[in-house]
Amino acid sequence: MRRFFASFLLSLLSFLCFSPYAAIANASSAADSISTSISDSRSDYHEQLILRPLPLSALLASFNFRSNTSLSAFEAHNFRFFPRSLGQILQHAGTRELHLRFSLGRWDAESWGARPWNGAREGGTGVEMWAWLEAETDEEADHKWLTLTNALSGLFCASLNFIDSTRTTRPVMSFQPEGNHIDANAANTHLLYGVLPHEVVCTENLTPFLKLLPCKGKAGIASLLDGHKLFDSSWQTMAIDIRPVCPEDGECVLQIEQSIDMVLDIDRSKRPRDNPIPRPPPAHDMKCNTSKPYHAHDTCFPTDSAANQDWSLSQIFGRPIKGTCPLTDPTVSPVCIQVPDSRIVFASEGAIEKKNPDQTSRCFDFPAENDFEVFLPAPETQDGSVVVDQHLVKPETPLLYAERSFTGHGQERGGVQTILRNPSPDQEVEFIYMESLPWFMRIYLHTISARVDGQPGKADSLIQEVYYRPAVDRARGTQLEVRMTVPPASTVFLTYDFEKSILRYTEYPPDANRGFDVAAAVITILNRDKSVGNSRFAAYNLRTTTLLCNLPTPDFSMPYNVIIFTSTAIALAFGGMFNILVRRFVAANEGPENGLKKGVNRLKAKLAAMFKKRGSTPAVMLDGEKKME
Repeated sequence: MRRFFASFLLSLLSFLCFSPYAAIANASSAADSISTSISDSRSDYHEQLILRPLPLSALLASFNFRSNTSLSAFEAHNFRFFPRSLGQILQHAGTRELHLRFSLGRWDAESWGARPWNGAREGGTGVEMWAWLEAETDEEADHKWLTLTNALSGLFCASLNFIDSTRTTRPVMSFQPEGNHIDANAANTHLLYGVLPHEVVCTENLTPFLKLLPCKGKAGIASLLDGHKLFDSSWQTMAIDIRPVCPEDGECVLQIEQSIDMVLDIDRSKRPRDNPIPRPPPAHDMKCNTSKPYHAHDTCFPTDSAANQDWSLSQIFGRPIKGTCPLTDPTVSPVCIQVPDSRIVFASEGAIEKKNPDQTSRCFDFPAENDFEVFLPAPETQDGSVVVDQHLVKPETPLLYAERSFTGHGQERGGVQTILRNPSPDQEVEFIYMESLPWFMRIYLHTISARVDGQPGKADSLIQEVYYRPAVDRARGTQLEVRMTVPPASTVFLTYDFEKSILRYTEYPPDANRGFDVAAAVITILNRDKSVGNSRFAAYNLRTTTLLCNLPTPDFSMPYNVIIFTSTAIALAFGGMFNILVRRFVAANEGPENGLKKGVNRLKAKLAAMFKKRGSTPAVMLDGEKKME
């Protein structure tokens, strides 16, 4: 680790730190001033909440927390804002850069537009993790990776310890380091990537996340984070990114950035807990689409989008913000909302509203000791009717749409089809498509093909490079990376076939009939405008949905049935044969007395002898008849 930290101190090249607010500025110009205000890595701690109304009665809430520590303080175990529990794990495992994701739900790109932070803080469903480790050999890197996953498993109450060799890959083209590494491509730096698509993210993962913050969840924007609201959202992701940053005029620092992004359904969030059953609104509360020609006082067509309805922080999160964290940078506005200047926004008394020059966002500063509340009323026209999407910042169109599904039928073979659509009318999209598949999905590499919908002649030039690492049964999964392009205003179908392996009956999970989760594909879009030498920087990231692979599943009740049937058959056959071999068949009057009759006769004889000694003979029962002597 000393050589690792010395490499940063002896760095001759320095780069500006990668700020997630710079990424969101590409998606929306409303965050330009926000990115400028927190891009200084010398500040020790920042936190900010960005609220963005979305179509279809949705609200995107992006929580961002960032803290720094100098490398000298980190090496001396002097932790101030950087969490000690996480720092000691990084030092013990020799981790240079770490990225961890907890995600649930599906981002609706068709309705909500581009992903927050350009997808840089997004992960696939379940748990996703990748890190750059310092090691001399691959075996040492695997050992440190195992140490890191086991330690983080206990820290975050997750099943990261199940990321074994079958769920670990070594990406070649997909991931690039975000930190300033002067020897990022050296032989002693190893990139490992693991994913658990079946992991269920819950409150047990949120609690350790909040404990890493300087103010925990007691003050500041973190006081809004409640497990009931977070995990009731339509889509949510928790991200932790740790990277070294070397500013131009200062010492290199180790930066930790924690982000939580969630898409809340406004109608469901405003529903009280004591009355959670949805009910249709009364007639006087219905929001009508006044643009319809048949709209009248007695005719109402409900609006297609209710994004302009009124809401407040207390209605959405169940509580206001409990002041500000006293350790945060006062120059950064803690709350920002992305709505046009035409919308009226009410805030708590004492709050200062600052509108950005782009006229699409505004931020609020408020006293540290006061609770903060913001209320966004529904815009209305002069006649009192609700307008539709006229006072909403239009979501930016994504660079690429991606959908993935299984093809084929049967329990022996199948296929995967990924539909990639480029919405740009004049620019092609170049990206890297990566799949991390389980070992029981054996890809037929020669079946990989890409075709343009309606233009079969352009299929030959779509795939530019393929990296394939075959699976090893019960030891290593399949790794597939494809660098390809999608022409402007085109839809490309990327397909391949695979064979399903038959597992041992002990390898099936308890819910085997549900299917096996296949991790989401990672798509890294390359930006040709930003390059250094021959390398290219990722401009946009997205994940596809996970898949469920159905394997040949045995009937686990059959062993029980076979045991019962076999035992019965053996008992009947063996019992009959045993009786034939060891028993002697005679007539009933020829056979010796045995059983109950023999015991009764003995009792009779004893009673007769006893009464004979006394000189009297009682009446005895002989063959069912009474005889007197």
